[in-house]
Amino acid sequence: MSGPRADVDALVAAARAARERAYAPYSNFLVGAAVTDDGEIFGAPNIENASYPMSVCAERNAVAVAVAAGHRRIRAVAVVGSGEAPTPPCGGCRQVLYEFGGPGLTVICESPSGERRTWALEDLLPAAFGPHDLPA
Repeated sequence: MSGPRADVDALVAAARAARERAYAPYSNFLVGAAVTDDGEIFGAPNIENASYPMSVCAERNAVAVAVAAGHRRIRAVAVVGSGEAPTPPCGGCRQVLYEFGGPGLTVICESPSGERRTWALEDLLPAAFGPHDLPA
């Protein structure tokens, strides 16, 4: 890979591949996500459950895969959903992403048709609660 565009394209490709493995028999809203730490890419799909609150979003699954591999910081996340427009992470996922990436984390979302949007996490989760809010 060479350059930022190649990095972004590889991250989105990993999210797209993860989406193909999604388990979403109830909503049929397939989502794949991939996170990176400036090198390795970790992807995962969403996983639904008949007990809806037990379902887990792709973004949180991708963070869990990265953490399980020993990583504690991520710099970017890519999300490919099933909506006509790029679908950003839900509120709970934004909070988990903030924990591991902070306000400057890059969020790249792509629709199945290839439409892409990019945000800084602080634009999606302003005035976020984080580790800095807890007593030392």
